Amino acid sequence: MTQPDDGTGRFFVVEQAGRIFVFPNDRNVSQSQLFLDLTHKTGVAHNEEGLLCMAFHPDYKNNGKFYAYYCAQKPRRTILSEFQVSKTDPNGADPNSERILLEVAQPYGNHKGSTTLFGRDGTLYVSLGDGGDSGDPHGNGQSLKTLLAKILRIDVNSRAGGRPYGIPIDNPFAMRGGGVRPEIWAYGLRNVWRMSFDRKTGELWAGDVGQDAWEEIDIIVKGGNYGWNYREGKHPFKGNLPAGVQLIDPVYDYG
Repeated sequence: MTQPDDGTGRFFVVEQAGRIFVFPNDRNVSQSQLFLDLTHKTGVAHNEEGLLCMAFHPDYKNNGKFYAYYCAQKPRRTILSEFQVSKTDPNGADPNSERILLEVAQPYGNHKGSTTLFGRDGTLYVSLGDGGDSGDPHGNGQSLKTLLAKILRIDVNSRAGGRPYGIPIDNPFAMRGGGVRPEIWAYGLRNVWRMSFDRKTGELWAGDVGQDAWEEIDIIVKGGNYGWNYREGKHPFKGNLPAGVQLIDPVYDYG
């Protein structure tokens, strides 16, 4: 459930099956209105798939843009898209306005994340899980050549390098090259399903789902490596940590 910064106070609710509903901020409200229906596009072959989150553009009041992250099938993938509100109905989206920003191939049905949210800097942050199965069999957590198991940071207000979005110049891997994805903000994360910015400090907090024994809460920093799948929480999980690799500890982990 989220609200745009447009002065209306309305609540928007994302349902996993593929619908977004809107209703006024009124304790006596008796019904909601369908804002957007993506059920014909979303795939819920696994119970962790579907329409997972949305975020409103910081200037939604003027440009009517918002962003949705959902799963699709055949082939299995996750999609981040930009939509616009209807020109005639403020409580309805224009389903034909979809502009796909990202399509990420997904090897399995679980571990899709996700949260989308804008920072104070106006860029969009997106969390992606490690692609699924168990134990990160493809090593996505520590690979900088995939968007899986990452938190991304992109500029939705520009387009560059043949992409339908821009890469902020201060992204930690923006200039690395060699197949490293410049969208990456932080990595080594198993399945960050919720994030939020601290309203006072601006710090980015994340809840990362553990494998079998440990859940963790992290403060996400630029270029940070949070250890998956070398470790689960603060505890060794798989393989030996290479010399010189610096990991960031969770703020808190719990069994």
